[in-house]
Parts: sequence; structure tokens; C-alpha cells
Amino acid sequence: DLIKHTPATIELVLTGRCAPAAVIKAADLVSRIDEVKHYYRRGVKARIGIEL
Repeated sequence: DLIKHTPATIELVLTGRCAPAAVIKAADLVSRIDEVKHYYRRGVKARIGIEL
């Protein structure tokens, strides 16, 4: 409903993982960020205020 009822003068930005197919279909622009390299793989734990 939010996407359908957002006026054309408003830029609606949604973030997050696993977007439903209906959201992707309704969108004008869809981007994906993939991990290339992450320090977690070297054993660095999540940090409060950054990942947590």
C-alpha cells in the first residue's frame, strides 16, 4: 500500500534484505550490495554501534 499511495513527487527509499518480489516489481531502481571481503572472515567479531 505504501508504494502504491506514495505521490510521484516523493522519492521513496527502502532498505534491507530479501525484498519481496512485489516490491522489486514495483520499484524503478533496485540495487544489491554483495560482500567481497569482510574482516569477520578473519575472526573479528561484530562491534556495538557498527554491526550491532
